[in-house]
Amino acid sequence: MAVHRIAELSRTVLLKASPTFSARTFSSSKSHQSDGLNFEMSEVQRDLQQLGRKFSREEIAPNAAKYDVSMDFPMDIVKKMWEVGILNPLIPEKYGGPELGCLGMAILGEEIAWGCTGIMTASMTNALATSPVLVGGNDEQKKKYLGLLCSEPAIASYGVTEPGAGSDVGGLKTRAEKKGDEWVINGQKMWITGSGKASWFFVLARSDPNPKAPTGKAFTGFIVDADTPGITVGRKEINMGQRCSDTRGITFEDVRVPKQNVLGKEGIGFKIAMESFDKTRPIVAAGAVGLAQRALDESTKYALERKTFGTPIINHQAVAFMLADMAIGVELGRQLTLRAAWELDQGRKNTYYASIAKAFASEHAAKCAADAVQIFGGNGFNTEYPVEKLYRDSKILQIYEGTTQIQKMIIAREFVGRLKNSGM
Repeated sequence: MAVHRIAELSRTVLLKASPTFSARTFSSSKSHQSDGLNFEMSEVQRDLQQLGRKFSREEIAPNAAKYDVSMDFPMDIVKKMWEVGILNPLIPEKYGGPELGCLGMAILGEEIAWGCTGIMTASMTNALATSPVLVGGNDEQKKKYLGLLCSEPAIASYGVTEPGAGSDVGGLKTRAEKKGDEWVINGQKMWITGSGKASWFFVLARSDPNPKAPTGKAFTGFIVDADTPGITVGRKEINMGQRCSDTRGITFEDVRVPKQNVLGKEGIGFKIAMESFDKTRPIVAAGAVGLAQRALDESTKYALERKTFGTPIINHQAVAFMLADMAIGVELGRQLTLRAAWELDQGRKNTYYASIAKAFASEHAAKCAADAVQIFGGNGFNTEYPVEKLYRDSKILQIYEGTTQIQKMIIAREFVGRLKNSGM
C-alpha cells in the first residue's frame, strides 16, 4: 500500500527510522491541539516535508529544464512518485491512498513545486480530478476510480473549462441528456490538464435544458472513462510555461455514460465542482510558495556570488531590499496556505482562507520570479540560468483554478457574509 511505500522511503532514503511515520498517523494527528496556537510541525509532518524535499531536489529539479525544452509529459517521474506513494496524497487509505489530508498535501506540494511547478501540475492533476469524487462520489465509485489511480501510475483529469467559459462556470455549454439508463454528453472542453494521459475524466455538463435554470441546479457531474467512444482528445497546447504539463482540448460527441457514473445526484454538479476547489486551491497556493521560495533561493545564491563595484551585489541595499520583500511574501504565503489547508482538515469550510491563500501566494510568486530575473540582470533573461523558467512558469498560477480577480470576488462575498452573520 501507499502508506507502506512512504514509510519505507522515510526509512531508507532519509536514513532515519521513524516508527510513528505513516499516512494514518499524519492525517489523524491532533498534536498540540489542546495547547492552542502552534506553529511547529510535528515529527511526522517534518518527515513528510523532508521526503518531498529530497525527492524534489534529486528527481525533479535536475530534470526540470529537460522537460521544459522537450515538453514531454514526465511519466518517469510520475511513476516514481507512484512507487514512493505520493502521487495521490488526498485519497483515503481505504481506497489505497496515503490519506495525507489537505495539510499534508500542501506541505508536500510546496517541496515538489520548488523543483518544478510544471512537473507538480502534471503529477498533481490527480488531486483536482479526484476531489469531486471525494466530495460527491459513493463508495463504489471511490473504490473503482480512486482505487485505479492507486493500483497503477495512472492520471485523471478535471474537465470543466470550455473555449467560451473559464472563470464563468455558469456559462458552460457542454450538455448532458438523460436517455434511459444512460446520459449522452455533447460539447467541448478546453485547457484540460493531463487529458492526453488520462484514464478517466470528471466532466461537468448542463443537464437542465432550461437556460434560466439556477446554476446550482443546472449542472451534473460525471465520471467518464477516457476510452469511451465519442471522445476526441485534441493536440497538446504549447504554453508559455509549465510546458511538460499535458494540456489539451476535448470533444464529446454522443458520449454515453451509465447512470451509475453520475456523481451525487442530478443537478448538484456545480456545487461538487466548487467544493472541490476548497481542497485544491490551497495546493495551488502551496505550489506558488514553492516557486517563490525557489526564486528567493536562486536570487540569494546569485547575489552572494555576483560582484559589481568591487562587492557582492547583496551588499547593495537595492538588491538586499528586493530579497527582503521576497522573503516577507514567502513567509506570509506559507502561513496563509497552511491555515487554509488546516481549516479544511478540521472539517470546516475553508473557502475564505483558500481564496486568500491562492490570491496572495500566486501574485507573490509572479513578483518573486520577476524580481529574480531583475537581480540576475542579463543572465536572468537567458535560458542557461533557472530564473527565466520560473518567470514563465509563474504566470499560470495567477490564472488556473480561478484567477486572482475571481478569488477577490469570493473573498469579498465571504467577508460580507461573515460580517452579516456576526450581526454587525
